[in-house]
Amino acid sequence: MTPYEAEIIDAHIAIENWLGRGEGQFDALTARFAPDFTMIAPTGSVLDYPALLHFFEAQRAGRPGLSIRVDDITLVDTWSHGAALRYRETQYLPGQAPTARWSTVVLKQEGDKIVWHHLQETALPAD
Repeated sequence: MTPYEAEIIDAHIAIENWLGRGEGQFDALTARFAPDFTMIAPTGSVLDYPALLHFFEAQRAGRPGLSIRVDDITLVDTWSHGAALRYRETQYLPGQAPTARWSTVVLKQEGDKIVWHHLQETALPAD
C-alpha cells in the first residue's frame, strides 16, 4: 500500500469518527486539507477550504452511526511530489439505504505529510 492509499483510508476513518461520533480533533482533521483545497460534491456544488471547515464544524456528530467503507483504490498517476487516485466510497447510516460514489483525489506531499488538494465526487445510482 502506498502512503497515498493509506492517507485515503486514514482520512475516511477520521471523517467517520468526526461525523458519526464527534470524536477526534478538529485541527488534526482539517490539517489533512490544503488551504487551496477544492471539492466538487456529487450534487455539482463546489466547496473551497473555508466551506469545508464550516461543514466539519457544523456536522460534528451530525450523522450518528455513520460507517464509511473505501475500496477499489486505484493509482491514476504519480509524480515527484504527489499522486492522483480514484476510489469508491460507500456510506452507511442506520435505517437508510447506503450511498456510494466514485471519487478522484489529487494528493500532494508537503514536507512530512500528505495533503488533499482537490476532490471530485460522482454519485453512483442507488441499487
